[in-house]
Amino acid sequence: MRTARSAPAQRPSSFLRRFRRLAGGYWLKDSVDSTDFKHQPRRHWIARALTAVLVVLTIAQVFIPISINAWSADLFNALEQRAHDRLPSLIGSLALILLFTMTVNASHLWIKRRILLDWRQWLTKRVLRRWMADGRQYQINHLPGDSDNPDGRIAEDIRISTEAAVDLTHSLFYCLLLLISFTHILWSLSGPLEITVDGMNLSIPGHMVWIALAYAAAGTTAALLLGRPLVSAVNRRQTCEADFRFNLVQARENAETIALLKGEPDERGRLYRLFQDIAASWNRQTTALRNIILFTSGYSTLSTAFPVLVTAPRYIAGAISLGTLMQTAQAFQQMSAALSWPIDNLARVAEWRASVERVLALLDALDTADHATKAPNGQGITVRRGDESALSFHDLTVRRPDGALLLRDIEATIQQGERVLISGDSVAALRLFKVVAGLWPWGSGEVVLPRDSRPFFLPRRPYLLATVGQTLAYPHAPEHFGPIKMAEALTRANLDSLLPILDVPRALDRVLSASEQKRLGFARLFLHRLDWLFIHEATDALDRADEQHMLDQIKELLPHATLLTVGAHRILEQYHHRRFLLLPDSDGVFTVQEEPIRWPYPHDTLPAWTSEHAEEAPRPVPSPPGGVPATRDLARHGYGLGPNACSFEIQHQGLAPHGRIFNALGLGPEETTGDEISPPTPQPGPPVRPNRRPGRRPRRH
Repeated sequence: MRTARSAPAQRPSSFLRRFRRLAGGYWLKDSVDSTDFKHQPRRHWIARALTAVLVVLTIAQVFIPISINAWSADLFNALEQRAHDRLPSLIGSLALILLFTMTVNASHLWIKRRILLDWRQWLTKRVLRRWMADGRQYQINHLPGDSDNPDGRIAEDIRISTEAAVDLTHSLFYCLLLLISFTHILWSLSGPLEITVDGMNLSIPGHMVWIALAYAAAGTTAALLLGRPLVSAVNRRQTCEADFRFNLVQARENAETIALLKGEPDERGRLYRLFQDIAASWNRQTTALRNIILFTSGYSTLSTAFPVLVTAPRYIAGAISLGTLMQTAQAFQQMSAALSWPIDNLARVAEWRASVERVLALLDALDTADHATKAPNGQGITVRRGDESALSFHDLTVRRPDGALLLRDIEATIQQGERVLISGDSVAALRLFKVVAGLWPWGSGEVVLPRDSRPFFLPRRPYLLATVGQTLAYPHAPEHFGPIKMAEALTRANLDSLLPILDVPRALDRVLSASEQKRLGFARLFLHRLDWLFIHEATDALDRADEQHMLDQIKELLPHATLLTVGAHRILEQYHHRRFLLLPDSDGVFTVQEEPIRWPYPHDTLPAWTSEHAEEAPRPVPSPPGGVPATRDLARHGYGLGPNACSFEIQHQGLAPHGRIFNALGLGPEETTGDEISPPTPQPGPPVRPNRRPGRRPRRH
């Protein structure tokens, strides 16, 4: 048995190698994003230039603490010598240092934020281009893996991934330059340390450098051990926050339903439980942060006094001046600060890595969806456009993403202009629609779309935007149609009351009733006027009159359109030629059975009857084995003939190719959609006596 094929397993790679997916294409010309460079061919050169300027400004920032360190030595030497005449020059030097500091830091901030915005914008567009395309935003919901809450990953995690990456890279580069600079300064200031061991005199050059290295190494090791649980705690908290936010939005969108069902206690309990998950993850993160803070606070405080205490013996002995003592202490602090970069940024690194992993997980899910739609060797459902004006299913089998069978062995053809009612299991029917739309690639077989067809899918729940006009015109702008056409569409859908607020922002999901939302979906259909209509239970919230009115409008406005309708209302039968019945077998797998619609009077033949007596529509006449009902069967079931009918005969027209049954009333040739048939020839015989007078309701049996 053939199962849905999953994406091939990827070889494990390092985190930084995977991070290149989010960063490499911004600075380098990436073939994956060639469309992006087509529209902005110089963008990567601009990114490189901005990065080069940022590097130069970072180097300039390192000269600031070096200059202050030298200035501090001169200041304390002047104070020790009570040299008042040197103070004006020291004040002037400080002013120049301040001016240089303000200029460099302000320029650095502007360049860095420009890179942050450009990189985030590029990455957001790249992910959106993959997520909101070809139904991928729908398909990843059915795939295994960590791809929940894509909205939070795109809006929040991309921001953290880019901002933290730039900040951490800059601070790391700055600390490396700082470490190199002050290691040289501290080496030259500390001098050799003379010690005697077992009568041997030992000299340790640059002893303060070795002390600083040991001091920082001990602190870094302790901080890494204490902060190990922080990465998982941050990731867990971000997931819980996203789940809580998503459920709050869901509760707001379904506020009316919750109120009607008195479901507030249940919703509160569910939201409380979700917040308890946040609290648990918060406490877990707090514990990890507490352990780090306990250590780092003592470590940073000790770093201020430790170098002075270590260097003080040399000052007391008269080996160095007060200025050299303070310069050595500052150099020790700067070197220790540079070496303490892992400690200071451990929490930020954990947050950044968690966000990067969430964005990469979303991209991995999109890769899996791409693989499912482009699976080789016949795996997956092939959807292509054919050369004929018909929709065909060839050996179609539909599966779940895990390989479980849903539908199998579907072989059918729907000609242009046909109207097919799909009944049985509505979920299975919806899967069939999704296959046609290219949203469900899991399975096998082929779907051949009609040549030059323009499909229109009307779902059970319409997509509501900010205004009525935007909702009607979607996915186009309202200006594409204009107010006159939109007003006509609203009028056809009995929504004249919405004309005054056509362009007024409203929360339509809360302002409009369920029936009005359904009719607004039909108004979209009337506005776009496409030729292949796929309607999925879009009339289930309408009353009988509105349901019939919408279908009558489709027939009047789009008489040659092909109609595929999923629904269970009996009134739908008179608007369709045949039925696809989805029935499960013993294994619970659905198959399609075709049958003609056995409605005694086709809607094409008696339009007056359908508009006036649809409420009284009797049940269809059951067909006897091997044939169609005779005239006496119709009379026995309460179907009277009109006063203008002289003779009546129902003939079987071969049921080929789709098994239709056509009724003839002896009124002359009837124009049909679909297959060409010849009208039956009236047979001689006594006229059939009508069983009711005109205008009288038929009796029910």
